[in-house]
Amino acid sequence: MQNDPELNGKYLGTISRDFVKVSDTLKEASYQIRKRGFSNFPVFPVCKEEQPIGQILLDRSTASLEWNYYVTYLDEFVQRGLVEDQESFQAAYKDPDEFCCLFVVDKDFTNFVFIPYPED
Repeated sequence: MQNDPELNGKYLGTISRDFVKVSDTLKEASYQIRKRGFSNFPVFPVCKEEQPIGQILLDRSTASLEWNYYVTYLDEFVQRGLVEDQESFQAAYKDPDEFCCLFVVDKDFTNFVFIPYPED
């Protein structure tokens, strides 16, 4: 569960452009998930089409974004069989106060990606 080099060329530009706009919202959602005790491992699935994982947080058509942003956490990935080794996921998970865990879903690429939040 690391940043895939394939991400750099094809996706990093569009995700980074969106991320600058949505990072404060995602950081606050991550904080609230952890503060309220839902999970210590929030995940934000991002995709250009609808997908079944999580709940929609930011819709690209109404928020002038290139990607749709959903919100969920590790438990849903375990329940759906998308993460089989929960302990390895937790060990690889980066500090949620500093990094956003995105689950990028697209035709040619599906993977977890950690992007650092912009510094204040």
